[in-house]
Amino acid sequence: MTMLRQGSRAIDKLVIIGHGMASQRLLERLAERDERPRHIHVFGDEARPAYNRILLSPLLAGEIDENGIALRDAEWFAQHDIRLHSGRRIERIDRQTRCVTDNCGEHWHYDRLVIATGSRARFFDLPGAALAGIHGFRTTADVDTLLAASGCGRRAVVIGGGLLGLEAAEGLRKRGMTVTLVHRARHLMNRQLDAQAAELLSAELARRGLELRLGCQPTAFEGDGERVDGVLLDSGERLPAALVVTAAGILPNAEPGLAAGLAGERAIAVDDTLTTSDTHIHALGECCEFEGTTFGLVEPIHAQVEVLAERLCGGDARYALGDCATQLKISGIDLYAFGVLDPEAGDEVLRYVDIEAGDYRRLILRHGVLVGGVLYGDTRDGPWYFHQAQRRRDLRACRDTLLFGAHDASQQLEEAA
Repeated sequence: MTMLRQGSRAIDKLVIIGHGMASQRLLERLAERDERPRHIHVFGDEARPAYNRILLSPLLAGEIDENGIALRDAEWFAQHDIRLHSGRRIERIDRQTRCVTDNCGEHWHYDRLVIATGSRARFFDLPGAALAGIHGFRTTADVDTLLAASGCGRRAVVIGGGLLGLEAAEGLRKRGMTVTLVHRARHLMNRQLDAQAAELLSAELARRGLELRLGCQPTAFEGDGERVDGVLLDSGERLPAALVVTAAGILPNAEPGLAAGLAGERAIAVDDTLTTSDTHIHALGECCEFEGTTFGLVEPIHAQVEVLAERLCGGDARYALGDCATQLKISGIDLYAFGVLDPEAGDEVLRYVDIEAGDYRRLILRHGVLVGGVLYGDTRDGPWYFHQAQRRRDLRACRDTLLFGAHDASQQLEEAA
């Protein structure tokens, strides 16, 4: 490993708190650079190295095993001279001495500290919330718990009709459980899909055997005093449940930074260099907030990683908020959505629907520029549409063929150029 010459801005000791997808991606970017910090220590609460959390749904469904979600093995860390401390929790950050203390009482000094502690499931503060059998869906340990709990009964209730809730519900259904999904909005994935696309999604899930309760929410969990056996809804209905999964939002794991006095409200506040109110400490991913925005999708966090890796190697990269695309990861169901969901006055809305084939597209044009899209069924052209939206390209020249995909639209744009 080649280091910067003496007198440069090379960082000697880097400590990273949290070993999830974000911090692992950061480590891989740093491992590519000669200017990387000399000594790198990364601490993870979980007993195993970072893994691909996006694949928790197929893991729950039994479509892959834990080897299929692994990112790097111990040999990789040894090869790149990075010290991994799995199953170690950092209990305290001392900003004055630039030292962290782990749950074994050991002290670790840093020149720079990165907090990448992720998030946790948001649970409901309702009567019966302390009953056994109510779980989140964020880690492999959660998957193990859900699989063990599924043997206690055949009925499950999943609360939350967003990405995570749908994936959890489908995973449990594939394990043989009868699953009811509860969502407070009138249609599924209401932050990403319009009503027509959501209707197609609901119909497909119902065809598979998933029961839906839309436009309602839980008011209490009921049980025998120890374990949950039902969920009471504000509609008055009682759903029997041997297992409840809450997937209705996340909470940033910002406590380590906030307890150390770092600025922040919902999460640890960072500037466009991913630096906190302490110039020696950075925050990354779901535990940070930038310009009042917190994060839960992969794309913006990957962009943060690129900026922070450059900064830690002496560069001057800056982070800015950008658009993101959403994809649903359920076998046999393809969704792709991005940008504006509700059109404004003067926007042009283009729609294509083939109920029999299960295909749907809705594109929103604003002064000829694509500002939002929803695709259900055939989503192959989703990334092309998203790219045009990011470029803010005027698409009026291919307006008549735009709904029919990238090939025809691109050809028409070339002819008009």
